[in-house]
Amino acid sequence: MRRLAHISDLHFGRIDEAVVEALLVDLAGVRPDLIVVSGDLTQRGHHDQFRAARAFLQRLEAPYLVVPGNHDIPGVNLLARFAAPLRRYRRYIERDLRPLHRDEEIAVLGLNTARPMGLHWNWSHGRINADQIAHARSVFDSVGPDVFKVVVTHHPFLPPPDAPDTRLVGRAGLALRTFEHCGVDLLLAGHLHRGYHGDVRTHHTAVKRSILVAQASTATSTRLRNEPNAYNLIDVDGDRIGFDVRVWDGTGFRHDAAGRFVRRHGHWERA
Repeated sequence: MRRLAHISDLHFGRIDEAVVEALLVDLAGVRPDLIVVSGDLTQRGHHDQFRAARAFLQRLEAPYLVVPGNHDIPGVNLLARFAAPLRRYRRYIERDLRPLHRDEEIAVLGLNTARPMGLHWNWSHGRINADQIAHARSVFDSVGPDVFKVVVTHHPFLPPPDAPDTRLVGRAGLALRTFEHCGVDLLLAGHLHRGYHGDVRTHHTAVKRSILVAQASTATSTRLRNEPNAYNLIDVDGDRIGFDVRVWDGTGFRHDAAGRFVRRHGHWERA
């Protein structure tokens, strides 16, 4: 069995210090095998915010895998935004924009979906490109069928149940066709500051393979969207997976909701 702690949207520069400290305590208590951080470590991509985010990561007691979010690209310094959008992220946080954690039970691949600009007015929207999709295929094609396969991005592949028109990561359909082919089991993301989980087939009807999704709320930021600070605790045990949501209640993180799935005949079903 492998236990993943999935945290997202930390937004150092606009955080609640009490929540940060409680999160560190709770993560140490649940003892994950890997902590996955799905982007937006900073609020504006400033040097001091990246230093604070790095200090947080250095206090984690478990290995971690991290990808950037759109807020990790400088938003005020346009020269930095366009000339070297992820220079600060790579200096302070992680040089590898395609991080991989792999062992005999699980393979977790991170992909950067944050972009400095796009063909739309809201540059916070993300995209996945053809090179990243090809890289994911090469990684997972080399992994055995008994290994549980996870992709981590900042931007979502599945909208919230009550907001089906939410904009998803660009080229989601193309990426999902590849993920389907190479046996991806789970997608982790953030960006929306909303927590939920489900199956991509509920929205992407062309996808035939059952691929689960877990979206995480903001773990530490004061930028809440009608949800408390929270993170996902995910237990993977072969053809069984459990999602627990750990929610800030004002004094600490506590268990709030859970979902259990079992894979039968190649499809994930609620247990």
